[in-house]
Amino acid sequence: MEHVSVLIKPVSGKCNIRCDYCFYMDEMDNRDIPDYGNMRLETAEEIIKKVFLTAEKTASFAFQGGEPTLRGLGFYRGFVSLVNEYNKNDLSVFFSIQTNGIIIDKEWAEFLHENSFLVGLSLDGPSSVHDRFRKNAAGEGTQARVIQTARLLDEYQVEYNILFTVTKEAAKKPEKMYEFFYKNGFKYLQFVPCIDPYYGTRGKDSFSLLPKDFSFFLKHFYEKWAEDVLHDRGISVRYYDNLCCIAAGLPVEACSMRGACACQFIFEADGSCYPCDFYVYEKWCAGNIMENTLEEIWSSKAAQDFIRTGTRMDPECRSCKWFRVCRGGCRRDRDREPYRNYYCEAYKGFLDAKWKSVLQVSAYLVRKQMGERK
Repeated sequence: MEHVSVLIKPVSGKCNIRCDYCFYMDEMDNRDIPDYGNMRLETAEEIIKKVFLTAEKTASFAFQGGEPTLRGLGFYRGFVSLVNEYNKNDLSVFFSIQTNGIIIDKEWAEFLHENSFLVGLSLDGPSSVHDRFRKNAAGEGTQARVIQTARLLDEYQVEYNILFTVTKEAAKKPEKMYEFFYKNGFKYLQFVPCIDPYYGTRGKDSFSLLPKDFSFFLKHFYEKWAEDVLHDRGISVRYYDNLCCIAAGLPVEACSMRGACACQFIFEADGSCYPCDFYVYEKWCAGNIMENTLEEIWSSKAAQDFIRTGTRMDPECRSCKWFRVCRGGCRRDRDREPYRNYYCEAYKGFLDAKWKSVLQVSAYLVRKQMGERK
């Protein structure tokens, strides 16, 4: 394989805050072994060794949880040291970590900078929105602490982007949400629709994002974003960036916009491997790094079944005028019969209203990029 990416859960699903909508807590509640403990450095070494036996050009190591910083800075120092030891062919290596930012201090920030980690920082906007669903163990809001971490990352010149979950509350005020991120100087932003419990009824929880609310959010958040882009003061918003790539005939990087699933090598703390972060259930276990190579994991029945069923969708989707743009969306949102995306009407409404604008913004960005290259 030319490029190998792995996502590692070094503390399984353990976390130091209590998000009401946490999808991984829901996964832990619905599997035989809820918590796989802490990853041993020997397990991490086996992952690293087999990544470099497989990768030909690049290797990417991402860390997620739960809250991955709970494993401690010593684990990560040891991990980076092992990567340097096993990278005998001098491949390009990329590190990233998704964190709630609660325990990031100056020592952490210095380490992240020195080792060129890209940080994904979870922040759901102003305190009135963020603190409603993202509280610490004492029931207190965490937004102020996350903002402190963002400023610390700025101080230490650590690259980071903001990940925010679009809940019902956030979807009601898209302009306010956009202005918050923009005014705070956050230049790289990724939003994801809130995920309801896998085995529950969608739309019944206080945080549940309904399709009509998501449609409203997509349109009005986009309007603010597009206006700023066209006035050369824009920020990167992952979903809209990928739409512009589609409009320009370029490949997308978001897996939810490719129309098919792949095996993403999600490693739990015990070394067991799964094809997707949304499907860390026993049914989808594709092997264990302590016993299997990455090639064996990739070719396992579980991984191949996951890939095969990843294109499953309502036949009407393929005849929809927006299929070439939507491509069915994330599997997690179309995983029940008739396999139509839960947010289908939201995406349709948004694309009907804004696709011409997307084409204009995409063409503008292409012209701008061409001009900068001259």
